[in-house]
Amino acid sequence: MRQVPVSTCSCAAALLLLASGAGLQALNQKPSAAAVAAASNQRPYTITPQRQALLNTIRYAEGTWKKGSREGYHTLYGGGRVASLARHPDIVVVKRYRSAAAGAYQFLPGTWREASQKLQLASFRPENQDQAALYLVDRRGVLDQIDRQGLTRQAMAVLAKEWASFPTLSGQSAYGQPVKHAAELERFYQASLEASREEGQERQPV
Repeated sequence: MRQVPVSTCSCAAALLLLASGAGLQALNQKPSAAAVAAASNQRPYTITPQRQALLNTIRYAEGTWKKGSREGYHTLYGGGRVASLARHPDIVVVKRYRSAAAGAYQFLPGTWREASQKLQLASFRPENQDQAALYLVDRRGVLDQIDRQGLTRQAMAVLAKEWASFPTLSGQSAYGQPVKHAAELERFYQASLEASREEGQERQPV
């Protein structure tokens, strides 16, 4: 586009209009749950049946489900166990791959650091891991979609960028690692959702 020179006066007016427009846009933007958390120092994610089913499914895909026991929250990459959940263990394990992933959602140290700082999480305890996992889903922009529609294959494909065990739309891992089939994850999610609904109560963050 050809540039058209303008006077100093019109430049100032244009800048004022741009600034006003930016201000109005900022006012109209709805902050994400993660942003609200950082501002209020409160963990915002209520554990609804849909979200509990999602968390369970991520654990199932990542190999930390362990029949729903809390042992999954102590799991290191490769299947080892860490006793203390005072903080992310940051222990590098070398097996098929080299990784310091840990916990029920196999957080890498840098990923955990980001989530824990955003949500003001003081430890690696199970409730905090749940909150951090939902933060990562929210950061990927599909938490509201899963709340409304369940765990669709499109949502799985987005989460494949966060968890290597989730399939892309082509059924592959985004990182060339072992991956679960979408149909298997759909079945597990639905069964978990039904079980969570039978419990009949929503858990608030603690």
